[in-house]
Amino acid sequence: MTAERLVVIGGDAAGMSAASQARRLKGPDELAVVVFERGHFTSYSACGIPYWVGGDVAERDDLIARTPQEHRARGIDLRMRTEVTEIDVAGQRVRALDLETGETYWTAFDKLVIATGARPVRPALPGMDAPGVHGVQTLDDGQALLDSLDLAPGRRRAVVVGAGYIGVEMAEAMLKRGFEVNVLNRGEQPMATLDPDMGRLVHEAMDGLGITTVNGAEVTAIRTGPDGRVSAVATGDGSCPADVVVLGIGVEPETTLARAVGLPLGPHGGLLTDLSMRVVGHDNIWAGGDCVEVLDLVAGRTRHIALGTHANKHGQIIGANVGGGYGTFPGVVGTAVSKVCDLEIARTGLREKDARAVGLRFVTATIESTGRAGYYPGARPMTVKMLAEYRTGRLLGVQIVGREGAAKRVDIAAVALTAGMTVDRMTALDLGYAPPFSPVWDPILVAARKAVTAVRRAGTA
Repeated sequence: MTAERLVVIGGDAAGMSAASQARRLKGPDELAVVVFERGHFTSYSACGIPYWVGGDVAERDDLIARTPQEHRARGIDLRMRTEVTEIDVAGQRVRALDLETGETYWTAFDKLVIATGARPVRPALPGMDAPGVHGVQTLDDGQALLDSLDLAPGRRRAVVVGAGYIGVEMAEAMLKRGFEVNVLNRGEQPMATLDPDMGRLVHEAMDGLGITTVNGAEVTAIRTGPDGRVSAVATGDGSCPADVVVLGIGVEPETTLARAVGLPLGPHGGLLTDLSMRVVGHDNIWAGGDCVEVLDLVAGRTRHIALGTHANKHGQIIGANVGGGYGTFPGVVGTAVSKVCDLEIARTGLREKDARAVGLRFVTATIESTGRAGYYPGARPMTVKMLAEYRTGRLLGVQIVGREGAAKRVDIAAVALTAGMTVDRMTALDLGYAPPFSPVWDPILVAARKAVTAVRRAGTA
């Protein structure tokens, strides 16, 4: 009996998780597994790159969970520095390009997994490709940035373009490297994943850390000096001197191959799949990771979220289904955490504008509390904002900005959202208490109580 062949495009979180799980369920005599990866690394934590650049993680290899050699030892035909340039859906084959030799060839598949990830948003502006301008999506990107810093050790002005997760994390990394840091943010406040009132808290904290954030800044060009390297970032209001520029504008699904062959894409440009992560309308093609859109369980719409947690889950589910098992991915509630120095930032569920976009009426409640009992040493402030549906009181979203112990409290809200709980029901949650860990009333419960009052008042208005 001839073994079936599984071809995987992309050798990071989703792709290698799918390949590894399929291999666990089926041996080489039943399923041949071929993975194409265009980069130099596999199975690494892209989310850890800012902490490696900032020096919190000592070595690049600390971010690598499994090397190509380890994957090959498990019976996976992993082909590094090889880029898939074309998918022939009808012919069930892919064209691959060996980036080292220039050789191209076709490989047939019985089953295909697309795990092409996401690409950094890189505006088509003058000077954007100049030396000293860096994205930070891959380990290669991180290494290039560190090499760039080493080329000019006397230069100490960094400009970060964008103030989302990547932007604020890279601002911290540059600060730790001893740079004067300016963040140019197109939006009203940093962290557009938060409502502006919560983003303002992030802005104030960044200013306190010595990071200058300019909101409403529209970048128009990257200027270069006599040596050809970046020298400044131009905006509509002037320019900001720079010896290195880091792009933190965000990412978009890398679906060039899928788009070329007419595979179904969602409103955000990501591949559309069913619950088993099978591409809609294609029985033998699966997709997962940063190149897909997922169902938002609160909003009832698809969205694009580039997170390693989701990618690994997608890969496990795909591998189980390809390998003869069964698994589904029901959706997400949009939970994310980040930090800039000692400031912790978290959100889950919907922002105000998200709720309005899907036609939900809501109330909000914002409270200030501490992560420990107020009398216990080390108690630090946090602000919690909660959205609840008008009349029903169903929890819609939570945002948290604070110091130590703030961010992971969002997990309580993530579970409540997934369970469809009301804020009234949340007030009775039996959360752990001791003075070193929480006040008698945990900040999440305090916010829920205030939200209950807001719901009741709105219902009688």
